Amino acid sequence: MIYFASDFHLGIPNHAQSLEREKKIIRWLESIEETATEIYLLGDLFDFWFEYRYVVPKGYVRLMGKLASMTDAGIKITAFKGNHDMWMFGYFEKELGIPVISDELIVERDGKTFYLHHGDGLGPGDRGYKLIRKIFRNPLCIWLFSKLPPALGMGLANYLSSKSRLANQVQDEVFQKDSEWLLHFCQSYVQDHTIDYMIFGHRHLPLDIALDRDARYINLGEWLYHSTYAVFDGNNLTLKRFESDDPIPAH
Repeated sequence: MIYFASDFHLGIPNHAQSLEREKKIIRWLESIEETATEIYLLGDLFDFWFEYRYVVPKGYVRLMGKLASMTDAGIKITAFKGNHDMWMFGYFEKELGIPVISDELIVERDGKTFYLHHGDGLGPGDRGYKLIRKIFRNPLCIWLFSKLPPALGMGLANYLSSKSRLANQVQDEVFQKDSEWLLHFCQSYVQDHTIDYMIFGHRHLPLDIALDRDARYINLGEWLYHSTYAVFDGNNLTLKRFESDDPIPAH
């Protein structure tokens, strides 16, 4: 089976709650370990991540150890850069055996085609973020930030992270068709491409929406409130909620 998850946002809102969520994610990984052939983690695993040449962020050792043991056991895991953890420069590949995808990845499995992407910067609208994304991914800007001492650079980033809506436990994500940029992107994309599933994170709402030409838009939600993931069994893809029987609302 193939599993998909995203938006763990480890690090917020505080150490205790982040650690509790990290342990829950590990329970999920342990629950799928015997059946998983592949796992795709579609970005924002951390609320902030920056790899200095000789320094990586403190913490998350339980998750890192679990991912390493799973890849050592032969389970293929692929990670994606999100808008909170786009500054990955080789640590996952070298230490965990996990390739990191910067943008989209298209794969075919069991006769089904999957379009995978974190989801940030796609579709119409959201121009302010698209400008910020270009700045944050600019090699010069990355180099300049890397010259800050880790205590200063990561301290500043963690301070800004603590001011986010998620860090302050504001849960106000609602489905608004006119401004669902990823939905608009999917609707346009399937007109010119043969795709069965378009799977994203970023949006923080678990969504399973039918598109034209029998395609589906899947958003994986997040793990602060929803703890949702998707699984493909070789025939069908299902959106599920971990350790809960609560239904995922249709949109």
